Amino acid sequence: MHLKEHISYCPKCGAKTFSFDKKRFVCSSCQFDLYINASAAVAALILNDNGELLLARRKFDPMKGTLDLPGGFVDVHETAENAIKREIKEELNLTITSLEYFCSFPNTYTFRENDYYTLDLTFICKVESLDDLRVNDDVSAVEFIEVKKIDTTEIGLSSIKTIVSTFQKSYKN
Repeated sequence: MHLKEHISYCPKCGAKTFSFDKKRFVCSSCQFDLYINASAAVAALILNDNGELLLARRKFDPMKGTLDLPGGFVDVHETAENAIKREIKEELNLTITSLEYFCSFPNTYTFRENDYYTLDLTFICKVESLDDLRVNDDVSAVEFIEVKKIDTTEIGLSSIKTIVSTFQKSYKN
């Protein structure tokens, strides 16, 4: 459900003259604008020594139980690079030693019946070691799957499906 179906009062002046206009809310009483922009999110492509991609099982909704890439939202005043390092440490107890930007894709993330728009920034990451791998936070389990054998229909989020499909096409063993 889009926010325009929930918001009708201006958060600045309180008037019920707050309406949605393409990509923003506008108050006709005080001229306050509230833009609906994408939130930044990060995802990691981590390969083991056998060339298998690490995929996480989502612990919570949305898309609970489906495959996902590890990652999460970028905090306010945080870089995407720091966010991916933090998220991988929180979710998997792994330390990223190097990362390389791969691609980005937009997504609509529906949480508690509200649509949030994200831009998922993806990095190919190398980790210090997989020996300390432990699932935490939003991850219920992890699987290593040969890149070319990943069934993208098991991936819940549309942007992550696109990212993994793109990676599969570009991946060379």
